[in-house]
Amino acid sequence: MENQNEEVVLQEEKKRKKSLKWLWISIALAVVAGIAVWCVLSAIYNPNIKDGVEVEGAKNVFNFGSTFVLFTIAFVVIAVGYLLGGINIKGVSLGTAGVFLVAILVGFLCTLIPEDAGVFSGFHLTESSSVVNTFKGTIQNIGLVMFVGSVGFIAGPNFFKNLAKNFKTYIVLGIVIILTGTLVAVVCTLLTPEYGPEYWSGVLSGALTSTPGFSAAKDAVVGAANQEDLESLITLGHAIAYPFGVVGVVLFVQLLPKFLKTDMQKERDLLRLGAQEEKRDYSKFFKCEDFGFLPFGLAVVAGLLLGSITIPLTGKGYDGATFSLGTTGGVLIMCLVFGHFGHIGKLSLEVKESTLKVMREFGLALFLLGAGVHGGVSLVEQISKFGGGIVAWGFVGGALMTLVPMVAGFFLGKYVLKLPLLNNLGSITGGMTSTPALGTLISTAKTDDVASAYASTYPIALVLIVLASQLIITLM
Repeated sequence: MENQNEEVVLQEEKKRKKSLKWLWISIALAVVAGIAVWCVLSAIYNPNIKDGVEVEGAKNVFNFGSTFVLFTIAFVVIAVGYLLGGINIKGVSLGTAGVFLVAILVGFLCTLIPEDAGVFSGFHLTESSSVVNTFKGTIQNIGLVMFVGSVGFIAGPNFFKNLAKNFKTYIVLGIVIILTGTLVAVVCTLLTPEYGPEYWSGVLSGALTSTPGFSAAKDAVVGAANQEDLESLITLGHAIAYPFGVVGVVLFVQLLPKFLKTDMQKERDLLRLGAQEEKRDYSKFFKCEDFGFLPFGLAVVAGLLLGSITIPLTGKGYDGATFSLGTTGGVLIMCLVFGHFGHIGKLSLEVKESTLKVMREFGLALFLLGAGVHGGVSLVEQISKFGGGIVAWGFVGGALMTLVPMVAGFFLGKYVLKLPLLNNLGSITGGMTSTPALGTLISTAKTDDVASAYASTYPIALVLIVLASQLIITLM
């Protein structure tokens, strides 16, 4: 009898709590509805006066400023991009590159929104738009620094051992990859002389996803009588080839192991790391904080300083062609060094592995977001300016400049240099200067060790693509 009474009391208590919950929900909804009605009535009956014209309606209710536009685009693109990247078809997925494709689509759609679209006018984007120009590069570079910095710290402990053992291999592979892509660009230039070497130099930098190569190509036309037109051709070529340059390498590093029916566990065991990673005791060193943001920040600042050093390549000094490691190369090298040594005196340089993995993933997403939105906007404007014929040639040529070097690098690494598959693919991503593909390869291989081969090949590829982009224009 007592148990029945207790059950009745409990049921009544649940009903009372449920009634109270719905009461509070109703009150909250009523408050929100009241605020909404107040805003609408204020917009209708108390309009703002701007330039003598009444500004009414939703534009008064919602303040869609540049900050709102920026963060809405950013997090919608990242969320939808990860949903797209998570679609798995027979073990193959876009992964983080899904963010890039969604970003391109959003960039394209934002060009279709009219400037006078009322409350949505802030989403109208062009290459000259303040939102794109001010924030795109910032987001992209922050993401790039986070990604390559994390890769540097992760690969650092074994990097120099691996480099010492395979130095010649990585040099040869990097040279062959860039040389092959350059030869394809030269052939395209000879077959279509009406488009000019400037256009194909831009296509080459896009196919290899190389911003330094793109900048070097534009530097090569400085001072020309028709400089503005030549720079537009370079920009067009880069914009056309860049999307396939990202997606093509991402798919290549996933499809090749499946095509070869590779035993991934065996390949992980064959990675040439020289020696097993040393277990370091950081307890004897001083730590300022647990996560490792101090050493990460120090390495990034040192890398930015290193990357800002500019070296003249011609007798014209700094008025002619120049070379610098840039943000990517400088930060990568310094983070490798910090990760290798692990401490400065009694100061620990340890960064938690969990911190590095989060920064690596989020950094890659930010990089692809910035590159994709800008790429979508730029592609629309450049195609509108130049028409379809040159675009079709550029896409085909760019696809060849992406695929042929990877295939050549794979066969060279496998049959001549005798590299294990994962080491070979890691080196190919470095030779292609493909940051997104490295992220995909790490996920596919289920090991961070592939980053060492990427980091070993990347510097030589970076130097060569800068030189190749300028030589195509200068010599042809």
